[in-house]
Amino acid sequence: MADYFEEGELVSVLTTQLDRMLDYKAPAGGCWTGAFVDVPLGPRKILGVVWGRGRGDFDINKCRPINRVLDVAPMRDELREFLIRVGSYTLTPMNAMLRLGTRAPGLGDAPSMRKVYRMGGSIPNKLTEARSRVIDVLRDYGGASFTLKELAEMAGCGTSVVKGLVKLGAVSEEDAPRDTAYPPLDPDFGGKDLSEDQATAAAELREGVRTQRYGCTLLKGVTGSGKTEVYLEAVAECLRQGRQALVLLPEIALTSEFITRVEARFGMKPAEWHSGVTMTERRRCWKMVGQGDAQLVVGARSALFLPYRDLGLIVVDEEHDTSYKQDDGVLYNARDMAVLRASLNDAQIILASATPSLESWANADLGKYKRITLTSRFGESVMPEMNAIDMRNEQVPSGRWISNSLRTAITERIEKGEQSLVFLNRRGYAPLTICRACGHQIACDHCDARMVEHRFLKRLMCHQCGETKPMPDACPSCHVEGKLNPVGPGVERMAEEVTELFPDARVAVLSSDLFGSARALKEKIEEIANGEADIIIGTQLVAKGHNFPLLTLVGVIDADLGLQGSDLRAAERTFQLMRQVAGRAGRAAKAGTALLQTYQPEHHVIRAILSGDEEQFWEAEAAERRAAGVPPYGRMAGIVISGPELAEIFDLGNHLARNAEPLHRIGAQVFGPAPAPIARIRGRNRIRLLVKAEKAAPLQQALTQWTSHLKLPNNVRLAIDIDPQSFY
Repeated sequence: MADYFEEGELVSVLTTQLDRMLDYKAPAGGCWTGAFVDVPLGPRKILGVVWGRGRGDFDINKCRPINRVLDVAPMRDELREFLIRVGSYTLTPMNAMLRLGTRAPGLGDAPSMRKVYRMGGSIPNKLTEARSRVIDVLRDYGGASFTLKELAEMAGCGTSVVKGLVKLGAVSEEDAPRDTAYPPLDPDFGGKDLSEDQATAAAELREGVRTQRYGCTLLKGVTGSGKTEVYLEAVAECLRQGRQALVLLPEIALTSEFITRVEARFGMKPAEWHSGVTMTERRRCWKMVGQGDAQLVVGARSALFLPYRDLGLIVVDEEHDTSYKQDDGVLYNARDMAVLRASLNDAQIILASATPSLESWANADLGKYKRITLTSRFGESVMPEMNAIDMRNEQVPSGRWISNSLRTAITERIEKGEQSLVFLNRRGYAPLTICRACGHQIACDHCDARMVEHRFLKRLMCHQCGETKPMPDACPSCHVEGKLNPVGPGVERMAEEVTELFPDARVAVLSSDLFGSARALKEKIEEIANGEADIIIGTQLVAKGHNFPLLTLVGVIDADLGLQGSDLRAAERTFQLMRQVAGRAGRAAKAGTALLQTYQPEHHVIRAILSGDEEQFWEAEAAERRAAGVPPYGRMAGIVISGPELAEIFDLGNHLARNAEPLHRIGAQVFGPAPAPIARIRGRNRIRLLVKAEKAAPLQQALTQWTSHLKLPNNVRLAIDIDPQSFY
């Protein structure tokens, strides 16, 4: 039970500005623990939350009163505990954590108004077809009110039709607060017929939700197996229990398609929380979630920090996706923090993926998570046939990437009226330098990273240690001249090649950086799904969740890219990406084929992708990580120091490395400092240290002791990343 403080009592307030509690006097009318308040700090008014009773360890006469309590639901105990635990784990100051929990504009503003429309008092005798549809919508929803745009969209007419009915008195136009409750979702509205294994999985998930206790389930299913329909059944059960549900998606581009599926299942749209929604809608979502007037939230990773009144279920879709790791500001992994949030809220959590992360696989293997597996595709579709194209046997001219074998396969699909996807694996920030004669990749002499061609410098550079050397004319391995090339073109360059090879084909390019808005991207995806393209050229965006019924061929241009280098997850990520993108093929009745162009068909990852023996791959990958003592069988932290002067930040890095006694006491190892793989960003030099420790080591405590004595110059920044996902 939250504490209540009478007017004048001392309370402790956490603000968004300082990483410590400040004492204030409770305002007239008093306040509760968790209340959002407006407090004075110097000449400014800032946002804060009442955290508890004040300390009173200073002159009480200097204590200022809280200006006012905001008219929003107080922060619940479980959210305050969540912010404390995430801050402690990620070594983030509490004021930064509070900013994550209050990312909505105008929380203290007076409610703004908007026009809404509901059923009026009289119905004309004669109605046009469009006007009849408007009346039918209002009748179907029994007195509910809608905005002009919502009502017109639902009735399939223009806004002028609704305005005309207002003049006739058939529709009532009223002023209403803009921050209104979301329309109720109906858990029994649009359930689909499930296959036998889908129904079994859904029943198990529903049973977990009914317990109203914490539990984590890994929902693994091949692409196209209907994981979404299965976990939406768990969402439906959560709604029946009167609790709130959250579905996290890795990409905004997936949101609009998913919202459509939710609306078809529950009869209404859910609340949305991501960077694509307006500031007004963001404030509405934040407030309604706190009041319990938003039953289902679909959002990006920051939706974890909304003030849910009674959170009963979290779904992390595509849980393996690296987009769930926040790489600036507060450095957290939304998948891992979602598990923590669920445990604090007595909620169920479902981690859904066709290719789970090794962390989730290992937790399921140890019995910490339940595991449900969907083994077959839904309906008539079957898994695509997987084959490799050995590029060492293909005669591909210099500057070209599409092999003759892939070209022939695409031509066959065009003749049948089917679609082909040319996929570029652009994971990572730079290509490899590879010999097209023998497959040799030029490696650094001083570390295990591969070297990258920098054409303006006419040199090869190692982005791991900074070593450079001239670009050789001949391959160091087979000594053939003129065959050294950076692997992996850009999508625009690939589009030129495809247009030249297939001049009569309709070509569509899908890459998130080519679209100015989520709406434009959605329109392009819909065009492709409707058959308005013969060849799709795409990056990782197309590997995530899109369904193209006519797509029967996936050609992966550079399956090798990402297999090498210093990233401990290189094999895992390549395996996941290749399996995900191959799964785009043959999702309807027509069978699909995936062709992987590779210079290393004998590589264990490529073999695992082709064979489909996922368990064998995960067991082998787990054994390697366990032997090396790295996540998920060990702990790591990345430290990046950045600043304008390279010598200054290296001095700091060397000082840390020489004075690492707190880390050595817990048995941790320190590597570096070394130039970061991307050694300069926005004019700032970057160096990196890496800390490795055993699984049970108290790493955060040691890191805090290690760095607390540092006095950083004003222009130097130090960032600590617990469980780093990328090593740039």
